[in-house]
This record gives sequence, structure tokens and C-alpha cells, in this order.
Amino acid sequence: MIIAITSQGKELDSEVDPRFGRARYFVVLDTDSDQVTVHDNEQNLNAPQGAGIQASRNVKDLKVKQLITGNIGPKAFDVLRASGIEIFIGASGTVREAVEQWKAGNLKNAAGANVTGHWA
Repeated sequence: MIIAITSQGKELDSEVDPRFGRARYFVVLDTDSDQVTVHDNEQNLNAPQGAGIQASRNVKDLKVKQLITGNIGPKAFDVLRASGIEIFIGASGTVREAVEQWKAGNLKNAAGANVTGHWA
């Protein structure tokens, strides 16, 4: 399975970025092969609007099936769910720790956005 984790850095030991749309990076992990790739989200860091929607499209294009993040806004949630991507919120610590939280079933499967739009 291919999962994406919002990250403040390029390593598995980087801190999870609590924001989805304005996350610095997406660390993408193929859980079948343990292959890790990192994707920059710089274009959305300072976008005046639409960061969540554009980030959602970028994650969809990476063929991600599940997303791990701290928080997700309503527009991004809608785009990701429409794309069939399962969203897990409440992640904290490092990317590696967030993956372990996910594997252990300790992250909440989001039923909706948990922050308002334009959350900083």
C-alpha cells in the first residue's frame, strides 16, 4: 500500500507537519517494498488560497491510498475522499513514529475535516 505522511523534512526522522495543504513535504512510503520517496510541496506553502485543494491533487497523482497528517481542512478532505484516499489525522512526532502509530491503529480515521479552511 502507498501512504503519504505530511512532513517538515525529507527524512523518516523528520517531524510530522501538522498541516496538510501547507505541509513542507510529503513522505511517500510503499509499505510492500519499504521504498520511500519525498515530494516537495513548496508551491503551496505561501499560496494565498487553494493550498489544500492543490496539495490533494498532488497526493492523488502520487497514487497514494492513505494519508497520515495532523490536521485536514474541509476542501482538502472533500477532494481526497472523492479520490478514494483514506485520511488519518492526529499524527505527531516523527514520520517514522506516525507510521508506527498508523500500523498500531492509533490514528483516527477522519470522518470529516478537523480544522476550518485557511487554518495556519
